[in-house]
Amino acid sequence: MRTLILGAARSGTAAALLAKADGHRVTVFDESPVDPTQLVASGIGVVGGAWSPDLLSGVDLLIASPGFSERSGPIVDALEAGVEIWSEIEFAWRHLDSPVLAVTGTNGKTTVTEAATAMLQASGLKALAVGNIGIALSSVVHEPVDVFVLEVSSFQLRFTTGFRPSTAVLLNVAPDHLDWHGSYGAYAAAKAKVFANQGPSDLLVFDADDQGAAGLVRPASARLHPVSATRVPAGGSGVEGDILHLPGVDVPLAELQRADAVMVVDVAAAGVAALDHGAKPEAVAAVCRDFRPPAHRRTLVRSLGGVSWIDDSKATNPHSALAAIRAYPSVVLIAGGLAKGLDLTPLAHEPNVKRLIAIGSSGPSLAVAAADRGAMAGSMEEAVDLAAGWAGPGDTVLLAPGCASFDMFESYADRGDRFAAAVIALLEGDRR
Repeated sequence: MRTLILGAARSGTAAALLAKADGHRVTVFDESPVDPTQLVASGIGVVGGAWSPDLLSGVDLLIASPGFSERSGPIVDALEAGVEIWSEIEFAWRHLDSPVLAVTGTNGKTTVTEAATAMLQASGLKALAVGNIGIALSSVVHEPVDVFVLEVSSFQLRFTTGFRPSTAVLLNVAPDHLDWHGSYGAYAAAKAKVFANQGPSDLLVFDADDQGAAGLVRPASARLHPVSATRVPAGGSGVEGDILHLPGVDVPLAELQRADAVMVVDVAAAGVAALDHGAKPEAVAAVCRDFRPPAHRRTLVRSLGGVSWIDDSKATNPHSALAAIRAYPSVVLIAGGLAKGLDLTPLAHEPNVKRLIAIGSSGPSLAVAAADRGAMAGSMEEAVDLAAGWAGPGDTVLLAPGCASFDMFESYADRGDRFAAAVIALLEGDRR
């Protein structure tokens, strides 16, 4: 079989090496300069520079990395030529002997992936967190594990055909990555592929209070298990009084590290999924109590003079930014960046946003939308300075950009680190 791999980064390289081990004739294409040493040494062809449809000649299978959108030239040409397209996830999944617990959603994927993995490991099971979280599934298909906990993005799901996790978690679905998918309908359809091939023996966990997720799962054939931070939905798990009720596990909300609605849903979904794969109730309860989300997810940087400074740089779309804003009664918001084709104006109209400091390429329009509550900052340091001047006791200065970061920063982590550094420097007197 002749296989063309799109992309020479982590997942593309892993898929290429796996395909070569399967006996495929493999070529890797990447528009960006790449170091071909490892691939060439493995007998894999490498082509760089401008795309040419001629690269599809004789190709039986195209394995697409997330960097190539479904509207990119190579994908469009492959579809027109009738070449079968798989994502790296689809290709790698076909090599697995161990069950897969797959996690997707517009927001919260990494948190749930890490929490579920921790619950399984605390139960003595060998669980490995892979996929969009940073480890290419193709690189670990032969690892002897009990459960693969797979974080999957809409990009990775788009080109799946047979992918069938025994457990799927769909946290929420709201507009995101419209620049990649072209429309919300296409984005939602990609998310739905996480459960599209599941049957009655499989489990599908979802947030019952998220309209996008609850609507999307209606045609699913899997066993449905809704979770909620406000109630115990029929046939599911959730909160009654001050207790989070999971199958065979009760956890007081007061014992959680963070008990806002987002965090409660995340640990509930992780717990239900982990329990279905053999996690022990006491291990699930312990992780619920002790788990802290990864960095840049509503992370407290400093609290001084009645003002809290919160880094939620991972809020890279309006859905997650709005959830963060609504968690605090009075917010001085720092937002903006690459909008990905999304409407940011709801951020400016939230009633508890006291002032909005706009940054990045979407900043000017966001500042205009905020009217007399808005201002534009040319750097993160300037944004922090402005926030310090406007915030008073009882306020939260919140970095929740609602956007991607690449117009000003290397990543959302770099953006969060720059915010934290500016806050610490200002509050500890190293600037001004």
